[in-house]
Parts: sequence; structure tokens; C-alpha cells
Amino acid sequence: MAQCVQSVQELIPDSFVPCVAALCSDEAERLTRLNHLSFAELLKPFSRLTSEVHMRDPNNQLHVIKNLKIAVSNIITQPPQPGAIRKLLNDVVSGSQPAEGLVANVITAGDYDLNISATTPWFESYRETFLQSMPASDHEFLNHYLACMLVTSSSEAEPMEQFSKLSHEQHRIQHNNDYSYPKWFIPNTLKYYVLLHDVSAGDEQRAESIYEEMKQKYGTQGCYLLKINSRTPNRASDEQIPDPWSQYLQKNSIQNQESYEDGPCTITSNKNSHSNLLSLDGLDNEVKVDGLPNNFRTHPLQLDPSGDSSNSIDGPDHVKSASSLHETKKANAGIIHGACLTLTDHDRIRQFIQEFTFRGLLPHIEKTIRQLNDQLISRKGLSRSLFSATKKWFSGSKVPEKSINELKNTSGLLYPPEAPELQIRKMADLCFLVQHYDLAYSCYHTAKKDFLNDQAMLYAAGALEMAAVSAFLQPGAPRPYPAHYMDTAIQTYRDICKNMVLAERCVLLSAEILKSQSKYSEAAALLIRLTSEDSDLRSALLLEQAAHCFINMKSPMVRKYAFHMILAGHRFSKAGQKKHALRCYCQAMQVYKGKGWSLAEDHINFTIGRQSYTLRQLDNAVSAFRHILINESKQSAAQQGAFLREYLYVYKNVSQLSPDGPLPQLPLPYINSSATRVFFGHDRRPADGEKQAATHVSLDQEYDSESSQQWRELEEHVVAVVNRGVLPSNFHPTEYCLNSYSDNSRFPLAVVEEPVTVEVAFRNPLKVPLLLTDLSLLWKFQPKDVSGKENEEVKELVKGEPEMIGTEVVSEFLINSEESKVARLKLFPHHIGELHILGVVYNLGTIQGSMAVDGIGALPGCHTGKHSLSMSVRGRQDLEIQGPRLNNTKEEKTSIKYGPDRRLDPIITEEMPLLESEAGVKEFHIVQVSSSSKHWKLQKSVNLSENKDARLANREKGKFCFKAIRCKEEEVATQSSEKYTFADIIFGNEQIISSASPCADFFYRSLSSELKKPQAQSSLHTEKQSIEDTMRLIQKCNEVDLNIVVLWKAYVVEDSKQLILEGQHHVVLRTIGKEAFSYPQKQEPPEMELLKFFRPENTTVSSRPSVEQLSNLIKTSLHYPESFSHPFHQKSLCLVPVTLLLSNCSKADVDVIVDLRHKTTSPEALEIHGSFTWLGQTQYKLHLKSQELHSLQLKACFVHTGVYNLGTPRVFAKLSDQVTVFETSQQSSMPALIIINNV
Repeated sequence: MAQCVQSVQELIPDSFVPCVAALCSDEAERLTRLNHLSFAELLKPFSRLTSEVHMRDPNNQLHVIKNLKIAVSNIITQPPQPGAIRKLLNDVVSGSQPAEGLVANVITAGDYDLNISATTPWFESYRETFLQSMPASDHEFLNHYLACMLVTSSSEAEPMEQFSKLSHEQHRIQHNNDYSYPKWFIPNTLKYYVLLHDVSAGDEQRAESIYEEMKQKYGTQGCYLLKINSRTPNRASDEQIPDPWSQYLQKNSIQNQESYEDGPCTITSNKNSHSNLLSLDGLDNEVKVDGLPNNFRTHPLQLDPSGDSSNSIDGPDHVKSASSLHETKKANAGIIHGACLTLTDHDRIRQFIQEFTFRGLLPHIEKTIRQLNDQLISRKGLSRSLFSATKKWFSGSKVPEKSINELKNTSGLLYPPEAPELQIRKMADLCFLVQHYDLAYSCYHTAKKDFLNDQAMLYAAGALEMAAVSAFLQPGAPRPYPAHYMDTAIQTYRDICKNMVLAERCVLLSAEILKSQSKYSEAAALLIRLTSEDSDLRSALLLEQAAHCFINMKSPMVRKYAFHMILAGHRFSKAGQKKHALRCYCQAMQVYKGKGWSLAEDHINFTIGRQSYTLRQLDNAVSAFRHILINESKQSAAQQGAFLREYLYVYKNVSQLSPDGPLPQLPLPYINSSATRVFFGHDRRPADGEKQAATHVSLDQEYDSESSQQWRELEEHVVAVVNRGVLPSNFHPTEYCLNSYSDNSRFPLAVVEEPVTVEVAFRNPLKVPLLLTDLSLLWKFQPKDVSGKENEEVKELVKGEPEMIGTEVVSEFLINSEESKVARLKLFPHHIGELHILGVVYNLGTIQGSMAVDGIGALPGCHTGKHSLSMSVRGRQDLEIQGPRLNNTKEEKTSIKYGPDRRLDPIITEEMPLLESEAGVKEFHIVQVSSSSKHWKLQKSVNLSENKDARLANREKGKFCFKAIRCKEEEVATQSSEKYTFADIIFGNEQIISSASPCADFFYRSLSSELKKPQAQSSLHTEKQSIEDTMRLIQKCNEVDLNIVVLWKAYVVEDSKQLILEGQHHVVLRTIGKEAFSYPQKQEPPEMELLKFFRPENTTVSSRPSVEQLSNLIKTSLHYPESFSHPFHQKSLCLVPVTLLLSNCSKADVDVIVDLRHKTTSPEALEIHGSFTWLGQTQYKLHLKSQELHSLQLKACFVHTGVYNLGTPRVFAKLSDQVTVFETSQQSSMPALIIINNV
């Protein structure tokens, strides 16, 4: 638990003090009201004795009482309502918050450095108010009235008669059956008569005369003359009179139920001193009985009957009460209590309390203890049989005995007031109130046994509770604290008696005792046990204290602390304590932040955001929601959408508070600043025939270091030629496109009236789309004029008349979920000067209806566009690019320094000449596709019809699919081995003979260059030659050697004229499954490897072909209907004919084995495709000759409908003259799916 102002040895005696009633006449009450105080409140600051007092115990031993305090309150005849007490406790907690600027404790536990509040004053205020507001009960006497002060004024016409009336009234309240409340300790209550005299207005001689008469009638120890002043305070004087009532009344006016003028029902509590009392002073003067004020009719904690009868603080009541209490606090802020009293009056009141305690209260208590002790001694002297008879006689109308289970269910017996067991309990309580803990423990222990024997569980629990506390408070600690007593009492109160108030008192006391003994684990377990759904406020406070127990252990349990603080924050929120809920979540966030618990962190930030928004801490709310969005969230799309909508809603409210303020930073989308590219000049227009800058550079090209180096060298060569072979020292290569690879250490040059294009790389980390509207660049410009003066202009958008910098605005920019996308934004400089591109500005929103979320409802926006925008907010993001790390000097190498990156800071220069050209290819026409090969030829076009125009527009891609077949044997035989077969697929209106010029000429020239390449020498060994022949046969299974010739026409615009260019591309397809290109592909340089030394080995040609080569010997394909219908209700088995085609791709004989026994065992495959059976022969052995095609008829059997994969046969092959068998590669091909339907 957290540290407390009071130790447990101070807390418990202050929580259980002698209670004294006050019954005042109207005139006496009027006199005290002149100081804005009731009589009971008048005494409150002076109710603690300033010196030790002594009394004799039953053994005539002197007993010392230290710091004794008494509680004086007006008589009330109605018990407080539970709902009103809950409301009071809720107000007490809400009114106590951490002090501003309070320095928190720093606790270091492992990797955690936590700032934790050392004290929890809201818990202490709750605990003290709770203990003081407990209603009196019949099973204990700790808060029963021991005495009654009868107060009248010396200005009364007949003061002695008034005393008589007050005495009779007190007797009637105590002994009349019409009043069950308040509770009185013993029938013979001490009556103490007080004559109140106004020194400034009354007749002092008359007051003394009346006092003498009082002493004659009531004795010198039974009455007192209290003199006070009712003078009007003199504000002009320099006398400073202290106000000891402020700490009880003004400071805690949040607890005041109503002002004195409306009805002085005041509830006060002081959480900063040891004199905390609950004043329950009902002073209703409207109804009178026998001329006496009926100030005991209604309890000040009585709820307004016209209000809500639910007595719940978890609904809107707490909000209403907070506002009303705030108004009460404002109304009472200017009231000064006790302003008419002097310092002498303070001393008189203090002396009055001393006299009452010394001469009246303590002698009365001492006498009562002796009488009860004599009864106890006489009881012990009787025999058991006689005692039983006496007990039966004393018990009177006690209920008959019941079974143990019945007793536990009904909370046990109910004793009459005169029962012997209750007399022991009275003596124990009296001893406890005067700090005689040894005797109190003995009496509680004795009473406990009697109550348990009678199965009076409520009484037994009370005796166990106070016996445990008495044992702990005994001086010298003769016995250890019996925690099991408290555990039994708590269980009995909670489970058997169903009294959570008494169970809570036990927990509060026991937890403080355990904490004082550094038993934090036991204290935490005890606090957690009492959390329940019946009271969110109590559960929140106990969970918070349990969290403090975990963090205060010898080995702090940080994660348990954080977890229970989260639970406490949740319960605080349910109880309407928003500030305390926010504080708990913020303290727990210290543990969860940055530890990888993203879901927990999201929950905490989301709750902090909502609570902060409720408390109008809008900046904190925005910050919390921002943290959710900038982390890599693992939430679902719907939850991310809820977070985003909450953020937009809160942010919109923040921006409305300061509409003219600077644009704040938005968290989304992510911007990769280093990937920002800047292009200077006009866009390329390759197909529209207009003039354009004569440059190859554009933003559509990827960076190519080799190409860039070639252009740089070419530019250097041109400049050197112009400068007579010398390259100027100040020469820098022209950079049209700046990126992360270019040299950005210098300010780039941009030309007036030529656009500056900035490519910004966005990334949406969320699973919901983001819509950016009115997207543009944010910039700062310093223009220069002829006089050399500079003026700074910062603009966001172009407005009104043409300005120095024009800004392009993108109306809509949609980024889909988890998408990376670039936006190209333009500026148009119209004046020379220095331009600084700062960032981007936009409206952030999301598409309405793109997600189902449970967040705050969307507000209608004013946006109209292609997408429906649910809500948007205006903000900015800065482009901050870090330059390259410096590594030249020794200082730079030994430290981390970065150079400048000035790609976003161009200098706008005056207009310069621009070399332009006018050319562009508008479209390509594919006229014809031809083939040339010794063994293959194109047969037809698959995806495009022949004799139709095949066009490719600018930057368009096309896909053409053709079917090729082998040349016929006779056709090949008639031709020599040096001749090729040409075939044409025509897309135009006329055929170009590909076997003639120019196609054949180009083909044969390229073929001759291939033949000139050095060929491998043939082997001289017969055995080696045989192996190579075998390898060659197998390799030819995948070889095609098919030459594709694409004939095209290009429509080009040049010098405002349209030209038609014709051309051809040749592509050689050598192997099935490998891509072929019409131009050589750029090869990536191999990675550098360490130099290795090894002993050379004999390099021999592999004697066996590879697995990949052998797997292509046989090609297979299945032929079957895509779907098959069968009447399963007539025939349970469905048979489907399937044809398996086997093709020998080699020119050698091949032995083939077809195995149908293989079944799919993969659970994933079985889940998707059902299981079936092949009928008939399960294995086939075949011999296929060179390039033979064989058909195998199979039957598949199905027993129910579904989708099945027929591609289960395993095919193995080997060359006839080889031994090793290899499985064909068709097993990894696409599944052969068939659908079986029921007719």
C-alpha cells in the first residue's frame, strides 16, 4: 500500500473514539450560529486532549491514555442511507487529487524507472470518511453514544426548565420504542449540562447565578459554564485570529450537503490532520416538540426523496453531484467560521473539553467498566449448569436453537440488550475505546468463544475482528498478530452475513496492519479478495492499494503493479472517477510502454485518450491517439478504423479551439523522407507530338548508376571541348532529378517558369484506407529583386492573384490499406529567389463506409469528390531529410556527423535557354510473328485472332500466346540438316515471306555468328563418347531451338510530321521453361568472396544425368470431364473414365512404371479435395519407343459428391539401357480437378 500520513498505531485509535451526543435548545443553537457553526462543530477542532489522562482499571491499576479524542455530534433518529453514504464517499474521492507539482517517488526495479506517487490522499480520505460514517449496529457498541451534552443558553427565560425539558427529551429518545436510532451504550447514559453564555451580550452575573444553581442540582462534575463571544469582528484591527475550523469545513466543503442558510446538514472531513470526524448534525428548526428543536428527525445523509431512488453513484448522479458541490463550494468560499470568537474563547472551549473528559466522561467509563467486570467475575464463579440456567433466564426471548447450516445462512442468533454475552462485548468495547488493549483482548476472546458456541456468526465475526486489532495494539506485542482471526471475520461478514460494509472495515484495518509488518503480499491478496461488482469505487481503491503493495515489496513486482493499476483505472472509470482513472492508466503506461506489448499499449493509449477527452485535456487526448496510430498496430481493420475515427474526432475539436493557430503535425500516412525525389523541368510527353526538353531523365525511370555515370562523362567531355580541352574547376554535372543517390550537398538550380516536381513516398500502415484531400507542398520563399533586397514569404496554397510561387493542389489522393504510394506535387516559380520546401499539407480522412467501426459517429464534412469522406482534419508533415554521414576527417570518423541534404532548397534563377525536341512514338502495330527452326514451327495464335490489327499504345504492354508443333518427318527428311522451316502468323492484311529478305538475311547472319563460336572438342574415348551421347539424348527432351521473329510498324511524330517506321525483333527460344529476350539482360555483379586456396581435383564429366534432366523424359496429361453427374441415390458408386497420356520426349527407348496406389496424405489437400479410389490394375509397366505416345485407360471411383484431384498417379521412367529409375516432374504440376455432382 502507499505511504500514509498516519501510522496504523495512530489510525486505529482515531477511528474508534468515545461518541457523545449533543442536544441543544433553540437559543443555544442560535448563539452558535452567529459564528456559522453548530454546537458540535464548535467543539470539533478542540476535541483531542492535549495531555495524557489517567484512569483505574478493574484491578485498580493506573492506566494511561494518550492523545484521546472524542466525537461530539447532534442527535439524529434516522440511520444514514447506504446510497447517500456511497454518494458522500464518491465526492470525497473526487475532491482529493494529487497536488500540483508534487514530486513523485522514483522506483528502480530491473529495467524500469517508475515515477510513482508516494501517497494516496484520496484513499486516506475515503478510508477515514468510511470509518466515521458507519451506522451503529446492535452486535457492537464502538460507535454507540456514551454520554449526552444538554446545552442551553444563559439568555433563556428559564434555563433550568429548559435543562429539564432537554433531559426528558433525551430519555424519551433513548427508551421509547418509537426510536430505534441512535444507539446508546448503556441505559444509564451520562448527562452533562452545559450553560452557554454570550460574553459580549449576556448578563454575566445572571449566568453565574444559574451556574451555581446547576451545580447544586447536578453536581460540580455534571455541569459546566461555557463562555463565548458573539461580537462583530473588527476587520480594521491588526489582530489575526486563527481559523481552526477551516480544515474541517472550508477545505473540505466539497462534502457539504447544503449551506447553513438552507439547512445546516453538514458533512465534514479533514484529511490533513489527526482530527478527522464525520459531523452528522441535523438542525432542522421548522418542527418543534415541546418547544425543543426537532434536530434529530432526519439524518444529514438522507437522500432527497424527490431525487433518484436508485442510490447509485455509477450513473449520471456523480456528474450531477459534482456540479452541485462545486456550486456549494463557491457559495461557502467567503464564509468565515468562528469569526466572533477570540483566542480566549478558543482556550475556553479547549478547557471545556478537558473538564468534560476528566470530570464527566472518563469517570463514567471507569465506573461502567467496573460494573461490567463485576458481572463477568460473578459469571465465571457459577457452575456450568447454574450458568446455563442463568443464561436461559437472561436471554429471554432468544430464538430457539437451529442447525449449524441454518444458523450460518441466517447469520446466527440475535441477543437481547441485557444478554450476558453482550455485557462482555460492551466491556471489551469500552476498554478498547480507552486504549486498554490487554483487557479488551481478553474480553473479545471470551466473547468470541460464546458467540461461536451459539453460532451467532455476526457477533462472532465482530469479536474476532476486534480481538485481532487489540492483539496487534497491545503494548510490547506479547503475541503475534492473529491474521487468521481477521480472515475468518472477513469471510463471515461477506459470505454468511452478506455485510460488505463490515467486511470492508476488516480489510482496511488488516491491510494497514500487514503493511506495517512489511507483509505486502498478504496485504495485496486481502485487498484483491474484497473487490466485487457491487461497488466500483471500493474495488478501484482496493486494487490501487494492492498495486502499491506489489511495487513496495522487497523485490518489486512491476508487472503485477501495472496490471492492477489498469484494473483500478477501469473500475475508477466505471465509478465516474475520470481523473483517477486517467492517473492509474498513465502510471501503468510506464511499465507497458516500449516493451513490445502492442495490444496492451493500444488499449492503454486508447483509454487515456478517451479519459483525457472527457476531462477536456484535449492535447493529452490527441497525443494518446497519435501514439496508437504511429506504432505498427496489430489490431484488426475494424479496431484500427475505430482508433482513427476517435483521433480525427478529438483532433477536430482541438483544432476548433484555435482555428488561427499553426497547423500541427499529422501522424499518418508515414512519409519516407529519404526516398523523396525532386525533378526540375517539364514532364516528358513522348506521344503527344509537342516539344519537350531534350533529356532522357524523368521520374518514371529507376536510378541506374551505370547510365548516370555515362551521361556524366559525356557532359564532362562536351564541357571540356568547349573550354579547349580543360574542365573548369567549378564545373558540376547537371542534375535534373535529385534523389538519395545524387550529390545533394549543393543548392540545386531551378529556372523561373519551369516546374519543380517533388515526389513524396507515402505509406499507409493501417488496414483501412486513408484519403488525403487538398494535398499540396508547404514552402518558404525569399524573393530577390533588382535592388538586392530580400523578403520572406511563407505560403501554403495559391490564393487570389498570381503570386511568386504557384502551388499545385491534388484534390484527392487515396492510399489503400497497407499500401505504399508516391505523390508528385508541383511548384511553379514565377520569381527569382531562394525556395525552401518544408513539407506537405493536407486534409487527413478516411472513406465513409469502408469499415465497420464502433468509435464515435462521423461528423459530416464539406468535401465533395470521387470518394465519400467521413471526417477529415487539416494538418501537415515536414520533410526532414538526413544527409550522408561524414567520414573524411579524423573528427568526423570518430564521431557521428551528417552533411547537409539540400535537394529541397533550390535557388530559383532567371530564365535560361532550353533545348527542346519534337519526337515520339504514338503506337506500335504488330504486323506478323514468324518462326524459324529445324524441328518446330508456329501453328496458330491462341489469344488473338489472326488477320486482325494488333496495336500497342504508348507505354502499353501486350501478351501474345502461340501454339507450336513439330515439323513432319517427311518434311524434315526432304530437307538437309542445314535447312530450316519457316512459318508465319499474320496479323495485318498482307503476308511478309519470312524465308526471304530481310527476315531470312538477318536470321542467317546471326546464325553464322553463333557457328563461329568455338565448339567443344569431341571425345576420343569410346566409353566417354557413349556417356555424352546419352546425356545429349536426355538434354534434347527440353530443347526447342525455335527462333521467333516479330515484325512491326511504329507510327512516329517528328517535326510536326507523322512517319511510319518498320522493324523486326528476333528472339531465340532454346529451352522449355526459361525466359528469352530480344536484348541481353543486365547481369548483377557477383558478391565479393574471400579468396580460397584448395588442392585441384581431377575434373571428370558426370557419368550420370541429373535428376532434373531425367524427370523430363516422360510427359503426362490426364483427360477427363470437368464435371460428372451421378445418381447416388440409385447407385452408391460413381465410376468415371479417365485417360492418361504418356509421351516419350526423347529419341531413346524408355521403360515406364505407372503407380496408382499413391494417395494424398496432406491434411491441407484432404481438406480442399476429397479422397477417391482407382479401380482395376494398380500398377502398369510400359515400354515406350522413341517419341512414342501411349494412351492408358483408367477408372476413378467416387462414393459421394465433391471436388477431387485426379493428379495422384506416380510415373517413374528410366532409359532402357540404364538401371536408375526417376519419378517424372509432373507430380508437382497443377492439380487435375473434377467436380462430382448428384442428379
